[in-house]
Amino acid sequence: MKTLYHGSPKIIEKPEFGKGNPYNDYGVGFYCTENLELSKEWACANKNGGFSNVYTIDTKGLKIIHLSDAKFGVLNWLSVLLNNRTFRIENQISTQAKEYLLRYFLPDISHADVVTGYRADDSYFSFAMDFLNNTISLRQLERAMYLGKLGEQFMIKSQNAFERIRFVKSEPAEGRIYYKKRMKRDSEARTLYFESEKNEAPFSDDVFIVDILRQEMKESDARLQRKIST
Repeated sequence: MKTLYHGSPKIIEKPEFGKGNPYNDYGVGFYCTENLELSKEWACANKNGGFSNVYTIDTKGLKIIHLSDAKFGVLNWLSVLLNNRTFRIENQISTQAKEYLLRYFLPDISHADVVTGYRADDSYFSFAMDFLNNTISLRQLERAMYLGKLGEQFMIKSQNAFERIRFVKSEPAEGRIYYKKRMKRDSEARTLYFESEKNEAPFSDDVFIVDILRQEMKESDARLQRKIST
């Protein structure tokens, strides 16, 4: 049995299957976290505040795909974002990159009851777009994922999983406190990124998106499996 938290401007006692924004990170679903404080930040898109809705869910027997597992790489995660999020294509490289990643790196999450993985807040989505536009290398993108405290999201996807959600209570999230914390998290991630990554000279063996395209690299390519030091 897991305890989950969903940050929202309102109290949600009964999440509804099939409702929600289709352009969220992993598509339509109910997005939660196992971190109470993080859910309160996500509840506060502005200073008006909101609520952390608390639930329990029995995950026994559910098909759960963990996008942060070792068997997936950052390109798999990025491909899921590209398949769902809307964004502006800036050049021909990014157009080709999107098509290539969706063709060769997109994992099938259609059969999942639950999907977990990093949440692409504004700062992290901008890092991903820098990679797509050939501004930073794959190594720099991977390191950027460690710069701030992203927090993982727990997305309830299937009707089977929705039927297992039980509302427990809601806790208020004060806007004057948690909106500030939310903005600070994003700001610190951007600052660290620009200080330690974007302005850093690339390594001689760095892989950029143009390299992946030109050399037609696939998931099994050893150059894409290199572990990074955090």
